[in-house]
Amino acid sequence: MRNYSDIAPEAPAAAKNLIIPIAASDALYKKIAWRIMPFIIICYLTAYLDRVNVGFAKLQMMTDLHFSDAVYGLGAGIFFIGYFIFEVPSNLALHRVGARIWIARIMITWALISAATLFVSTPTQFYSVRFLLGIAEAGFSPGIMLYLTYWFPAKKRGFALGLYYIAIPLAGIIGGPFSGWILTAFQKSTVMAAWQWLFLLEAIPALVAGIAVLFLMDDSPMKAKWLSAGEKSAVVQAIDHEDQGKTVHGSARAFLKDKNIWLLCLVYFCQIMGLYAISFWLPSLIKASGIQSVTMIGWLSAIPYVVAIPVIVLTGISADRSRTRRAHFSCALLIGALGLCASAYFSGDPLLAVCALSVATAGILSALSLFWGIPSAFLAGASAAAGIAGINSVGNLAGFVSPYMVGWLNVLTQRADLGMYAVAAFLIAGALLVRTVPGHLADQ
Repeated sequence: MRNYSDIAPEAPAAAKNLIIPIAASDALYKKIAWRIMPFIIICYLTAYLDRVNVGFAKLQMMTDLHFSDAVYGLGAGIFFIGYFIFEVPSNLALHRVGARIWIARIMITWALISAATLFVSTPTQFYSVRFLLGIAEAGFSPGIMLYLTYWFPAKKRGFALGLYYIAIPLAGIIGGPFSGWILTAFQKSTVMAAWQWLFLLEAIPALVAGIAVLFLMDDSPMKAKWLSAGEKSAVVQAIDHEDQGKTVHGSARAFLKDKNIWLLCLVYFCQIMGLYAISFWLPSLIKASGIQSVTMIGWLSAIPYVVAIPVIVLTGISADRSRTRRAHFSCALLIGALGLCASAYFSGDPLLAVCALSVATAGILSALSLFWGIPSAFLAGASAAAGIAGINSVGNLAGFVSPYMVGWLNVLTQRADLGMYAVAAFLIAGALLVRTVPGHLADQ
């Protein structure tokens, strides 16, 4: 159960016992969503853009620096080694010191390191800066997911997570054309290469957003000046009441022995294999279909993300209403696998390839938002902080495996399709494994 003892003086004793009717409660959660979610989406958008803009930089820096697909794949993936090592400590630190200070720290440091990628000239330097970027960003995504558990009970969190993960397709919609424009507009720059401008210019939004966090983010509902005393009490009571039925591990050993935690790590690993196949290879897959213009690749890469946005929101709402998260998640992963296989099969046709990639992206991103409703439905307190971070960090090792595996297969076989088929197999495995998670935990 959460400790809000430091944040209640302004609420009268009577307000603590106030129970808001269901209709008012729905309105309250809408108020919270409209107040905190737009800024959170902007923050995650800048995070994701800095994490995956290397996929666009690849279109030019590979030639300039004489890197192979294997070097690129390893560099893109090594980000997640640093991410893995520091993610759980980072999330526990957020739980202790508060979201506002810790999220700001994360965003400012990753912006500076992302910008430093422009100085890369050797494979070792590329690996080093990507590793440091992973350390800097560790804890951001699970930190935000933990933060949402302070504001929304499980039955309302699917919608909030769906809104949160809209940032990924938004990053593709905005980042694709913007990255293509930078690579074209700065191609004749005498100061530095266009791909170096890409890293510099796309780091600025994260730096600005990180500073803004210090002024715009509230650590918890009880510290939100825009909520009345009764509204604060209603949110805290609803979440504390829900937490009474959740798991709080008494020790690190008990936490590590929880088989459901490890099962969800494996499921998430399979899902992330697909996410980063899309994130790191989408521009290259479109180029391989026959499109050579960098600007056109940027615009076409936005299409799959445009398709994904309504699908993410609708599947989140549907899962909340039906309480069938596992079924929704499984179907989304299978659709993603089908789209990846189709994109590989139709790799020589730009129209069919983009359509298939749109199906794959919609399925994979919908599964991502659905997944986090499962662990947050049965974990609370420090166990939620450690569990979410632990699942995210172990699962995100796929962010290392996926690009490296695809790059290695490309070099080994001189074919671009086998990597996508291999990733699709992981998605199918994840769709099957999630069905073994106990329904009374996953579908609350």
